[in-house]
Amino acid sequence: MIVEPDTVVGWHRQGIKLLWRWKSRAKCGRPALEAELRDLIRRISRENPLWGTPRIQSELALLGHVVAASTIDKYRVRPQKPQSQTWRAFLDNHVKDIVAIDFFTIPTATFRVLFRFVVLRHDRRHLVHFNVTAHPTAEWAAPQINEAFADDEAPRYLIRDRDSIYGSAFRARVTIMGIEEVLIAPRSPWQNPYCERLVGSIRRECLDHVIILNDRQLRRILRSYFDYDLNARTHLSLERNSPIEREVEPPSHGQVVAIPQVGSLHHRYRRAACALPFASACARSERARPAPAVNNRATSARTPSFALVPFADHPLGMPALHALKRPDDIFGRDT
Repeated sequence: MIVEPDTVVGWHRQGIKLLWRWKSRAKCGRPALEAELRDLIRRISRENPLWGTPRIQSELALLGHVVAASTIDKYRVRPQKPQSQTWRAFLDNHVKDIVAIDFFTIPTATFRVLFRFVVLRHDRRHLVHFNVTAHPTAEWAAPQINEAFADDEAPRYLIRDRDSIYGSAFRARVTIMGIEEVLIAPRSPWQNPYCERLVGSIRRECLDHVIILNDRQLRRILRSYFDYDLNARTHLSLERNSPIEREVEPPSHGQVVAIPQVGSLHHRYRRAACALPFASACARSERARPAPAVNNRATSARTPSFALVPFADHPLGMPALHALKRPDDIFGRDT
C-alpha cells in the first residue's frame, strides 16, 4: 500500500488524539445527575405547568439542591399544548364565593308539614344559617339571606332550584346584596349536590330516628345536629376532618373517651386530657339542673328496676333506651 507522507502524519495525529481522549475519559464532562433529582425536576414541572426554569431552580434551592438552569431545561417536562390550570385548581379558587340554598319538608306527629331552609357554603361544607317555618313564602325567605350574611360577607354566586318560593321579593333582596343567582335545570337536584347531600345526611343520621312534635322541638334537634356536624362529624372531601378542623390527639394525651352528641345518636371521641374541660362543663350543667320531685313510698316501692327519662330532660325531646337511669335518681330514695 502506497500512501503520501501527509496521510501518515494524519494517522499519527489521530492516534495521539484518541490516546489522550481515552486517558482523560473519566475527568471530562459534567457529573451525572442523580435519578432522584431528575425525577423531582420532572415532577415539579409536571405539577406546575405555569412555572418556568428560574422558578423551578429557586424551589430546588429551597429544598437544598443546587442545579444549573441548563440542567433544569434538559430534564423539565414541557407541555405540548397551551398551559392551563386543572379543573381542581379552578374550582378551589372559586369555591369560597359559592353558596347553595334549599328547602325540604319534615312531617310532624300530628301530620303537619314543616319546611326547613338551609344556607350552605361550599368551601368547608359550613352550614351558615337555617330556619323552620310552616308557611314558606318569598317574603319569609328574603330576610333569611340577610341573617345568613353580613354586608361584607355576601358571596358572589348563589345556587338554587326553580321553586316558586323564591319569588320577586327574594330575588330583589339577593340583587341588592350583589349576589348572582345560578339556577339549576328543572328537575335536576344533582346540580345542587352539596345541599342535597346535606339533606340526606340530616334525614339518615338524625330525623329518621325521632318523631317531631312541633317547630320548637325541631329547631332544638337541628341545632344539636348542626353543632355536631360543624365541630365533630368528619367529611371525606375535607381530608377526613370536620368543617371546623379538629387537631390530631396523640396517644400520649391519655385514653379515648366518648362524648355523646345529638342525644347519644352519635359520639365524638377524644383523648382524656383534651376531653376533661368538656366533661367539667357538663358536670357543672348537671349540678345546676333542679332536682326532680320525690314520690311517696308506695309509688317508689312499685317502680320497676329502671325508668325512662321524661321528654323535657332528653336532648331530642323523646324517651330513648340510652337515657335509662336508676329509679332512685328520678323518684328519690326511701328514708
